[in-house]
Amino acid sequence: MLEKLSITIKFISEISISESRKEVLLPLIDYIQNKINLSEEIRLNFICTHNSRRSHLAQIWAQTMAFHFGIKNVFCYSGGTEATALFPKVAEILFNQGFEIQKVSEEQNPVYAIKFAANQHPIICFSKVYFDDFNPKKNFAAIMTCNNADKGCPMVFGAEARFPIKYDDPKAFDGTELMNEKYAERSLQIASEMYYVFSQLKTN
Repeated sequence: MLEKLSITIKFISEISISESRKEVLLPLIDYIQNKINLSEEIRLNFICTHNSRRSHLAQIWAQTMAFHFGIKNVFCYSGGTEATALFPKVAEILFNQGFEIQKVSEEQNPVYAIKFAANQHPIICFSKVYFDDFNPKKNFAAIMTCNNADKGCPMVFGAEARFPIKYDDPKAFDGTELMNEKYAERSLQIASEMYYVFSQLKTN
């Protein structure tokens, strides 16, 4: 794990999760544990409306926590009901929290390579619809990270399970004095919940 990111994760490990949020996360924990017990690959597709903020944060932190806790065969994805672009503030906040960020392309929907460890493949991030060819077509869990996507996708084709794990949109604070604080806060909230999910798994 990258050194600065390890410090952030130590801080994250001390964030308490409420009992009500633990109940929300429990079905996802059970799904992943069952996959581990069956020695099956674990594919998690985090879905939000625009695939620009929360779904990317959840994808990145879930992949990072799987590595942190040594959970093998975890492949995390993200998508939207429509494609826009990864919001630049998300990349900035993740960089500040310890990730290495490389902007691979400069188009309207740029591609980012995000690394959590020096010798691990980067997470490739760009905005896409959840059924994009970059994402899995079957045998995956759909994790709905916002209300609009949850309501707008009554069925996610190919998903074998669906979990509503919703987060408030930091977009509400764009252009305000609280913008940096609220994006960092949302990232840490998502990180702490992904930390909790992967900390609960048994691999023996």
